[in-house]
Amino acid sequence: MGFYQRLKDLKEDADLTQKQVAELIGVSMNHYGKYERGETDIPLEKAIILAKFYDVSLDYLAGLSNQKKSMSIKDQVALVTMYRSLDAHNQKRISENIVQLLEQQRKK
Repeated sequence: MGFYQRLKDLKEDADLTQKQVAELIGVSMNHYGKYERGETDIPLEKAIILAKFYDVSLDYLAGLSNQKKSMSIKDQVALVTMYRSLDAHNQKRISENIVQLLEQQRKK
């Protein structure tokens, strides 16, 4: 799903109108409509406002991830620390499992 569709879906899921979202980010309703239709690129600062408002990651908003929230930095550090504490054999097994999971996810 693309960025522009995500904007529209998040707005609809929150039961908001284009006018309400436009007011939130400080643009006209007409201009916001252009964002949703992909006629105009949304500035990063406006995307950040929307990501914070909808409580989603910028990756999700941009269509780069299907996960609405990113893993916290603390959790990422803990995961990397655990991975690094494994021996080379088990690190390889983890990497292979991740590749398999990603392939399965892409097929869905």
